[in-house]
Amino acid sequence: MNFSIPQFSVALPEIFLLCMASFILLVDVYVPQRHRILTYILVQATLVIAFLLTVPEFKEYPEPIITFSGHYIVDKLAVLSKLFIYLFSFFAFAYAREYLKSHHIARSEYYLLGLFAVLGMSVMASAYSLLTIYLGLELLSLSLYAMVAMYKDSNMATEAAMKYFVLGGLASGLLLYGISILYGITGTIQIDGMAQILQTHQDLLPLFALIFVISGLIFKFGAVPFHMWVPDVYQGASTPTTLFIASAPKVAAFAITLRILVQAMPSLSVNWAHLLMVMAILSMFLGNVLAIAQSNLKRMLAYSSIAHIGYTLLGILAGPNSTSGYSAAMFYISTYVLVAAGAFAVITLMSNEGIDFDKLEDYRGLNARNPWLAFMMLLILFSMAGIPPTVGFFAKLGLLEALVQAHLVWLAVLALVFALIGAYYYLRVVMLMYFEEPAEGTASLPVKLSPTMAAAITLNGSAALVLGLLPSFFIDLCRISVG
Repeated sequence: MNFSIPQFSVALPEIFLLCMASFILLVDVYVPQRHRILTYILVQATLVIAFLLTVPEFKEYPEPIITFSGHYIVDKLAVLSKLFIYLFSFFAFAYAREYLKSHHIARSEYYLLGLFAVLGMSVMASAYSLLTIYLGLELLSLSLYAMVAMYKDSNMATEAAMKYFVLGGLASGLLLYGISILYGITGTIQIDGMAQILQTHQDLLPLFALIFVISGLIFKFGAVPFHMWVPDVYQGASTPTTLFIASAPKVAAFAITLRILVQAMPSLSVNWAHLLMVMAILSMFLGNVLAIAQSNLKRMLAYSSIAHIGYTLLGILAGPNSTSGYSAAMFYISTYVLVAAGAFAVITLMSNEGIDFDKLEDYRGLNARNPWLAFMMLLILFSMAGIPPTVGFFAKLGLLEALVQAHLVWLAVLALVFALIGAYYYLRVVMLMYFEEPAEGTASLPVKLSPTMAAAITLNGSAALVLGLLPSFFIDLCRISVG
């Protein structure tokens, strides 16, 4: 039996993340309470260094590198996904700092759990076997369950953590059952070997396994019909945790979806495309319609995320018959995560002194209280609605173009109708910020931002505009990554 030594250098970002997470965990035990900011600094420095270690891999490995006995791959999809994960996680932790302090949430534990979640996402991005995918997914999920439950002063957070844990365990079981069936059919858990063997199978067993696998994947995305946890968890969890859940994990989920459906099951593309079509239509319909009825901004954004995942699924199902389907989906999910992080960041920055301002009424007259923050929120909401010249417009345009190329014009028209419906509840928030007087009480006080937080939200909001004015580089990057 031949054993080849793995190329440890290609997995340097994950090795570094694991070593630093273990090191910071030990450091945090012995650091006095007054110096706990050291944990935050080390975690952020870890993400920056991991980002810098990953950037050169985009040019160093023009062709995919498969190592660790076929369980790990470094290709452009993995590299770009990891870069997004590190970047969005860095901003999520930066936004969380002041909120965690004012709400008396254990800060060190939050950052460490977040760092282990980042490690899980990084493993998912480079996973090239079903076992590696599952290990990365569980490392991410277990960290997120604990992060939701950390807000001990909130009964809603405890309830949300229980719902997330129970439903997440069910989804993991469905995914693992589907993986076990695929292993029984093919005798392998590696992506490339499974794809070759499934080409020759003409029976119904692969379809049976496909149903369970898609069920597990769609739960992690939060699309219909496995969306039940999304509104409750988004509303119940602390806002920084919601920000984190709504950002980087979506990119990791997209990466493993492409690995399993596109690379491991290309012979079943007709079957999973039809399943994704139904889920996408239901997600766009329920997400946009139910968001209109919400009075809580976090809950409204939760239903909005369900709708946006529906749009992303349109790009994936158009992929087999379109030259730009997968790249359009990658571009869409990346830009959505960017603006979703910004929207939840505004809620985080508004919630000070232990009080959460997450109701729509709390945003009345925000322009009078902090004009710059209101303008950043306007850019973010315009991007979510797909209004030019923000990046969200080009993301939706790319998806519609991919659907037309795939001869799914009726689906493109339907997506456009749902986008018009979705614009209503985004513009409603803009109307409250600019055309309504501030509410009485604490909601009428000026919103003060620290220089660090002002710079972070400015980068977040401005990116939605700049990437809309100059989208070519970002679009080409996504096209190269999924080529």
